[in-house]
Amino acid sequence: MEILIMIAQLVLGLSLLVGLHEFGHFFFAKLFKIKVTKFYIFFDFLFPLPNVLNFSLLKKTVGETEYGIGWFPLGGYVAIHGMVDETQDADALAGPPQPDEFRAKPAWQRLLVMLGGILMNIITGIIIFTALTYKLGESYLPASEARYGVVANGLGRQIGFRNGDQIVKINGRPFTEFNDVYDPNVVLGSNSYYTVERNGQLLDLKVPTNFMDKMGKQGDSLFVEPRQPFTLKEVVAGMPAAQAGIKVGDRITQIGGTPVRYYDELLSTLPRYKGQKVPMTVQRAGQTLTLPVAVSEMGKIGVRPEAELHFSTRHYSLAESVPQGVSHAFGVITLQAKAIGKIIKREASASESLGGPVEIAQQFGGQWNWPHFWGLVGGLSMVLAFMNLLPIPALDGGHVLFLLYEMILRRKPSDKFLENAQRVGTVLILALMFYVIVVKQVMKFL
Repeated sequence: MEILIMIAQLVLGLSLLVGLHEFGHFFFAKLFKIKVTKFYIFFDFLFPLPNVLNFSLLKKTVGETEYGIGWFPLGGYVAIHGMVDETQDADALAGPPQPDEFRAKPAWQRLLVMLGGILMNIITGIIIFTALTYKLGESYLPASEARYGVVANGLGRQIGFRNGDQIVKINGRPFTEFNDVYDPNVVLGSNSYYTVERNGQLLDLKVPTNFMDKMGKQGDSLFVEPRQPFTLKEVVAGMPAAQAGIKVGDRITQIGGTPVRYYDELLSTLPRYKGQKVPMTVQRAGQTLTLPVAVSEMGKIGVRPEAELHFSTRHYSLAESVPQGVSHAFGVITLQAKAIGKIIKREASASESLGGPVEIAQQFGGQWNWPHFWGLVGGLSMVLAFMNLLPIPALDGGHVLFLLYEMILRRKPSDKFLENAQRVGTVLILALMFYVIVVKQVMKFL
C-alpha cells in the first residue's frame, strides 16, 4: 500500500507541474495569436520519436487545439505551430511563415512564449509556499529544546557527530534553531563547521566538501536529529509490547540491565535481544512495573514514541506570508545553483547528485500528508523552473539562448541549425534520463 501511495503522489504531483508548465507556454502563445494544435500532459508518442506509438489515454478537441493525456509519462508538450521542437522539424517549416505561426512573431513575443513555462512554475512555487506559510506558519525547534543533544546516523557519524553531542555554534555563530543545522549555506558552503560540546570539551566538526554526494548516496538529509526523551504514543495490537501489557503513555526506562532514557537508546538496545524474552522496566502513573517482553526476530516490539520536545510556531498574516513564500521559493533555486557550482568545481559528483522518479517518489513517502505533499510539489516546481532555464538545446533555456542571440545580434539562427541543436539536446537529455532511471537504479543492487 505504501508503494501505491508513493506512486499516486508522484503521478499527481508531476501531472500538476507538467500541466501548469505547459499552460505557461500555451497562455503566451494564445495571447500572441499563435496557433496551438496540441496540449498534452505526458507524451502521446515514444519520446523523442513523434511518429512512433502515437496514442493517448484521453483526448478532446476544442477549437483548433487537441487536449489530452499521453501514455509516455516523461514530461509533456504544447505543439506550437511554426516552431522547431520535438513535434516538428525544419522540413515541416519549409514554406513562408504564416501569420499564426511562432516563427512569424517578433523575437520578444517568442521569448515570452518560451519563458512562459518557467514563469508559471515560479508563480506556482511562490503561491504554494505562501499558502503553506499562511495556513501552517513555520514550525521550529528552539536550540534550548535540543538540550539532550543529537542523535547521529551513519552520515552524521562520518562528519564526527556522536550521540549526545550538544551543538553550540554553527560556522562560529550561536545556535538558535535546530533547522539551522540543515541550512544549505552550511551543508553546501565552503569551510563550514559545527561546534559541539562533548564531555565538557568544545570540538569543531568540519563539513566535507563532498558532503552533497554523501547525502545523495544516503538519500536522507537528516544526518543528525534532536535526541528525544519519550513516552509511548502507540502500542500496536498483537505485537510483543501489547501482548506483555505495555500501554500507551508508559515510559520504558530499562531493557534487561540496560537503562533507556531516549528513543534512540531503545532502538539500539532491542536488537541485542531479538528472538528472546527480556524484562522491561516501565513507569506508569507513578508506578514502576517490570514486564517480560518477547522481542521479535526483527528486534521489534511494536511501539511508537511521543516525543517530549516542545516545538514553536511562527504565525504570519497574509501580507507577511507573501515575502516568506517568495524567499522560500527562491531559496530552492539558490540551493540548486549552489549544487551546480559544487559540481562545476568538482566538489560533488553530477551522477550522485541527480535523482529520478524513484528518488522523488521516496521523498513523497508512503503516507498521504497534504502539507508535505504540497511542500514537495512547491519545491519541485522551482527545481523544474531552474532546470528548464539551463541553456541546453531541447530545454526552454536553449530556445531562450538562441532568441537572446537573435535579439542582440539581429540575426536569426537558421531553422536547420535549430533542428540540429534540438537533436543534440534531446540526445543529451535522453542519455541523462537513461542513466537516472535505469543505470543508477541497477547500480544500487550491484
